[in-house]
Amino acid sequence: MSQQEPIDGCGAQLRRAEQEVIAHSAEFKKQLGLLDLTLTQILFVVGLGWVGAAGRLGQSHVVFWLLATALFYIPTALVVIHLNRLMPLEGGLYQWARLGFNEFAGFLVGWNLWLYVIVLTSEIGLLTAANLSYALGPGAAWMGASKWFITVCSLLVTAVLMGATVFGLGVGKWIHNAGGLIMLVIFATLITLPLIALARGEHVDYHPLPLVLPEMSREKALFNLNILGKMGFAALGGFEYVAILAGECRDPARTIGRSVIVSAPVIALMFILGTSSVLAFLKPDAIDLIAPIPQVLSLAFQPLGIAARVVPVALLLLLGLRLAQASVNFTANSRLPMVAGWDRLLPEWFTRLHPRYKTPVNSILLVGVMVLSFGLAGIAGVGQQEAYQMIQSAAIIFYALSYLAMLLIPLIGLRGTGVRMGLGLKIAAVSGFLMTLLNVALSIFPIVKVESRGQFAAKISGVIIAANIIGMALFILGTRSRGGSEATVSPTSAD
Repeated sequence: MSQQEPIDGCGAQLRRAEQEVIAHSAEFKKQLGLLDLTLTQILFVVGLGWVGAAGRLGQSHVVFWLLATALFYIPTALVVIHLNRLMPLEGGLYQWARLGFNEFAGFLVGWNLWLYVIVLTSEIGLLTAANLSYALGPGAAWMGASKWFITVCSLLVTAVLMGATVFGLGVGKWIHNAGGLIMLVIFATLITLPLIALARGEHVDYHPLPLVLPEMSREKALFNLNILGKMGFAALGGFEYVAILAGECRDPARTIGRSVIVSAPVIALMFILGTSSVLAFLKPDAIDLIAPIPQVLSLAFQPLGIAARVVPVALLLLLGLRLAQASVNFTANSRLPMVAGWDRLLPEWFTRLHPRYKTPVNSILLVGVMVLSFGLAGIAGVGQQEAYQMIQSAAIIFYALSYLAMLLIPLIGLRGTGVRMGLGLKIAAVSGFLMTLLNVALSIFPIVKVESRGQFAAKISGVIIAANIIGMALFILGTRSRGGSEATVSPTSAD
């Protein structure tokens, strides 16, 4: 099914709503093909730190990766493929929730996803300064702790991200493709290092695919549950994100789904074999959770006498990778205010496109201002810092809430449209939903030691509730400004 051909069997209102989105998307340049989307999936989904976190499990990590794959990764991939084939529309998850439930649900889903990406991207100035301080050697150590330097990095990087996004995916896709290729090169190097060490006769404890059952004592069981929840949603989530750009893809119903099919096994192998490589050089307790890959590269290249030259280059590549990931985040996030503007839930100002590049310049401006504001707040005074850290902790829950809504669509959404969800898809949705819910529960009520679990839960819940109250207020203001009476009518709610 192409973007111009909504799926047969949908109700008339759903069909009409899809056609309205398609009409808005007609102005966009169709820049993204299968290769672009596949590399972007790899860039967005793979997090460099997860091979370190999984490595703390020791040789039982493969069992956890396989469980997370079976219970979350494959089920959510199936749901994403199905929903995208059904509704291959610019706005992705926002449109799926809006058409699957109603405008209120769609707006809050988009709001939570937007907040998550704003907080995530706001760290790019700090990451840039930290990577430069390590890459340039001891003489540049001051950079990572200098507020003015971090501020300059935040300003420059945000300006570059805004500029690249205004130019559109004709430029942005090459940044994202380069980032995906860098990710593949880094993991290919990581996975090859134990083989090189063995070929040189070095002693490394390398087991690429060990099937070792984890310890199941009561204390360990809670720890294992915590890690499994994070390795599911937090490590393996993200396939739905590129669907936000469906209106700028060539044949999005097919290419986005195929990008999931192609990238999914590659990403799974990267995580599993990458974790095994980390454990070949490091004991679980010695793994640096913040920078496990630079740690392994430094150890592995040291016997070759080139560690001093390789590690700085690797750190610069990692910086390039982070910038490319930030570009993906920034680009897709700038489309969410635009699609809400199409529905007149936000001012029409957000829908205005650049006359040449056909990108939502005002929405890009808003995202840039918000990213910079959150980034600067993170390097401000102590009181603000504490509040900012709590928002960072809540950000992953913002993302999880949008996932929970997505996974409910095959179960209770799209009523009155004639669309029928198969039993297998519903089972997959339930599995993904429970794994995501586990992550939310562990984020609000952490198993790991905190000063006061009750206070932590109250604070983080307060942040989430306050943020969503703001989202509700924006929705109410939006519906009132356009007349209000039509706002609560879902395209899928009428028989």
